[in-house]
Amino acid sequence: MYVHELSYPITKIKGIGKVTASDFATLGVEKASDLITLFPRSYDDRSVMRSLNDISEESGTINTAVTITEHSHYFDSRKNRVLKLTAKDLNSGRTLYIHCFGRSFMENAYPVGSSWFINANVARMKGSFSTSSFTLGSEEVVGVGKILPVYPLSGSLTQRAVRKAVDSILGVKYIKFEDELPYSIIEKHRLMHTDEAIRQMHHPRDMQSLERARKTIAYSELFHLELSLLMKNRKDGKKTVKSTVSALEKKLIGRLPFKLTDDQEKCLEEIRCDIDRGGMNRLLQGDVGSGKTLVAWLSALHVIAKGGQTAFMAPTELLARQHAEGAAELLSGTGVNVAFLTGDIKKKERGYLLDALKRGDIDLVIGTHALFSKDVVFRNLQYVIIDEQHRFGVEQRDALSSKGKKPSILMMSATPIPRTLALTVYGSMDISTIYSKPHGRKPVITHIVDEKNRERMYQAIGVEFQRGHQAYFVYPRIDDEGESDLKDVTTMYSFLKTKYPDIPSRLIHSRLSEEEKIEILDEFRDKKIMYLVSTSVVEVGIDIPDATCMIIEHAERFGLAALHQLRGRVGRSSLQSYCFLVYYGSLSEEAVSRLKVMRQTNDGFEIAETDLKIRGPGEFTGSRQSGFLRLKVASLVNDVELMAQAKEDAGEILASDPGLIRQENAMLRIIAASQVAIN
Repeated sequence: MYVHELSYPITKIKGIGKVTASDFATLGVEKASDLITLFPRSYDDRSVMRSLNDISEESGTINTAVTITEHSHYFDSRKNRVLKLTAKDLNSGRTLYIHCFGRSFMENAYPVGSSWFINANVARMKGSFSTSSFTLGSEEVVGVGKILPVYPLSGSLTQRAVRKAVDSILGVKYIKFEDELPYSIIEKHRLMHTDEAIRQMHHPRDMQSLERARKTIAYSELFHLELSLLMKNRKDGKKTVKSTVSALEKKLIGRLPFKLTDDQEKCLEEIRCDIDRGGMNRLLQGDVGSGKTLVAWLSALHVIAKGGQTAFMAPTELLARQHAEGAAELLSGTGVNVAFLTGDIKKKERGYLLDALKRGDIDLVIGTHALFSKDVVFRNLQYVIIDEQHRFGVEQRDALSSKGKKPSILMMSATPIPRTLALTVYGSMDISTIYSKPHGRKPVITHIVDEKNRERMYQAIGVEFQRGHQAYFVYPRIDDEGESDLKDVTTMYSFLKTKYPDIPSRLIHSRLSEEEKIEILDEFRDKKIMYLVSTSVVEVGIDIPDATCMIIEHAERFGLAALHQLRGRVGRSSLQSYCFLVYYGSLSEEAVSRLKVMRQTNDGFEIAETDLKIRGPGEFTGSRQSGFLRLKVASLVNDVELMAQAKEDAGEILASDPGLIRQENAMLRIIAASQVAIN
């Protein structure tokens, strides 16, 4: 049978009543199949004998045989009578004192002269050894010669209870688990058969067998995950095409004052090929300031040159307006008609715009959620670009796409996606990546500043103002709100005015209207003001070449992704830029890790990998309950190479047997069907 076929409830297992079943349920265990895949979180290796001679540090674990030589008693600090057994380690000849707190019954159970096995955490002090955490008994009770599984627990569950429940399934003679991978793959990667792997995960012969079993289960999980993603989104019969750069694209490229990076050109070629082939579903990712938006505009020209329309959707009006202004300036003189659409446009103007869009007079429309309103009709929508794609739901993206006849879709992300997640969460789409920055950009120098030493920071920023450069001061709060331990923009705006009395500045935060924010940013861009005092509203979409300083107060309260995005607002020209991460008080271990990685690297992909390790995949993607997180053994952080191999193998199988109809792939078809039923 296959593992998923163990579908009976665990209450049918002897010894599991309602209370125990409830405790198991909190661990996600309701059926027998859940129980058999409740794999140990660690192991207690008692396969090797360890005597007191092996304790070289202040403490350690022993696994040995002893003889009880003496019984005695003493009173602890609470005046409780405590039994102390004196024992002789038969493998070293040394003496061990066993403190039996609350276990006075052991005086009769373990008489002087009797011999037993013991597994204990031993403390060493001045040459003598003692323990109060131990298992004393027969070879079977202590588990001598075995590697014991240590399971996650909940409520009143004990290790003994979980082990007994698992073994009640493994001990059934007729239960033998069928392989869940083709024989060719098992042989190729020297994996175990499924039945052996499951049994070794619970009761490994040795650590080598355990590692091989773990690899087998992890690979199987990743393989079936990748197979299901590929089956759901595979592109059968997709022909390779050679794209041709349109005259419109060449015209714009020729006008640029710089050369496209190799990554930009590579991504453009990938996007063009997909557009010409039809049905593109691609993610364009790149670090902050890598030039993703320029790639988007050039790819839009590829569609427009052939008579198609493009819709570009951004999550906020502020960001959409900046994109619209940038596109209008960049594309002026090319003959491309650009329009800007949001929900705030007046009825009469909106009517003119919608009529023009319907007639096909508008080639590129840039806007917010208003783009997928019912009254927005396109004449020939062929291309949809979605910026900051993680801020939109699937329904919103589909609503915009439905306004065309299967338009090509490009989703953009300024938050680099770790390779592990790209292979899973985004495994259903093609990915184009811009790694390099535009030519001439310098890495931002990052300083970690104790708030007590902020004066030197203010002096350094003052020097930048003298050079005609600009700055951002970012704080976590808009106003005090009674929490005086947190710096806020309102209070600090007044303070900074005294610090830099002759430097023009403005305050910007989420409570201002869109018109006010746009006015302030226009003044900042025109250098009518030299620094902004802001909340994190400046995190994305603001491109000010002369801004060289980013000051983030209470940096310990920001996540890695937010810190990196904020830092990305500077270093957007050939000028040397600086980021100051100001922290308060003692830092947690996690906060130290975040700030250190920010100081050590400007590489957004390296930062994303670290962020994944710190926060975990569920927190990173905001999808803690998603199906892709049902991995019980495989790690999205540590099994990158295994995941890549699983994806490659799954792709090869589907390429040769798209319907999984061959005999050797029959189990894949059965398991795939069961996963659909579960989801």
